[in-house]
Amino acid sequence: MSRLIVTGGASGIGLATVRGMLDRGDRVGAIDLNPASLAALRATFADAVADGRLATAQADVSDEPRMERAIGGFADAFGGIDGIVNNAAIGGAIGPLVDTRVEDWDATFAVVTRGVFIGVKHAARLLIAQGTGGSIVNIGSIAGLIADAGPQAYSVAKAAVIHMSRVFGAELAPHGIAVNTVNPGLIETPINPTSARRTRDDFARAQPWPEAGRPEHVARAVLFLTDPATRFITAETVTVDGGIAGVGHRLGTLMGTNSLQHGVAGMNYGTTGRAADIHTRRASAP
Repeated sequence: MSRLIVTGGASGIGLATVRGMLDRGDRVGAIDLNPASLAALRATFADAVADGRLATAQADVSDEPRMERAIGGFADAFGGIDGIVNNAAIGGAIGPLVDTRVEDWDATFAVVTRGVFIGVKHAARLLIAQGTGGSIVNIGSIAGLIADAGPQAYSVAKAAVIHMSRVFGAELAPHGIAVNTVNPGLIETPINPTSARRTRDDFARAQPWPEAGRPEHVARAVLFLTDPATRFITAETVTVDGGIAGVGHRLGTLMGTNSLQHGVAGMNYGTTGRAADIHTRRASAP
């Protein structure tokens, strides 16, 4: 039994990961910003809440003091921790470079990149103090590998997450702490709702594997990397995408995830409960 934390744990890949961990017998602390999603999570796993195997905390992952309190609170409740899965993200700024507001760019990086850094930092502090080693998994994206696989700010932020795992994996290895990245492809989640409307032909044009990606596909990779038996694997990247990264070219254009196709710009806040701020982009943009 491991004691693990999952950010963005109340929906999508995070929810599937929490479910898999509970099924494995782990104790799980789920962090999410959306109170309605957290309430639904507690209701779904009411037995696990009642017996102390699931605890929750509401926090913005970009807010260091709140995250430090949440991570420390789980450690107190569980008698320590064995790792964290930094999954929380937002779609972030969309639209062409010339229409991207700097505040939207910064807000994207605050959640997608700084949020991962904060999660790694405070989990690592506890794990080092415990002297027990542990497993940290950061959720990247194929958008961090392929330039046309997602909105520009999101793609660059996820590329930073991928390299962060390599850098911190090297730093934390002497403490027995493994740090790895899992890169999802096109997964049917609330942050990527258009994927549910894909047809088999759409997938065939860009994804070799002939079915839609589901949150549990990614969760299985996370479960593998949070198993204490796999800690010798560190500073590595596992891509869960049905072969898309192996094919690569023009993914976003083929699959409709390239926001330049849709004539809009603005900010996508994902499943945080905050409404998207999307507007028609400048007519001069290509």
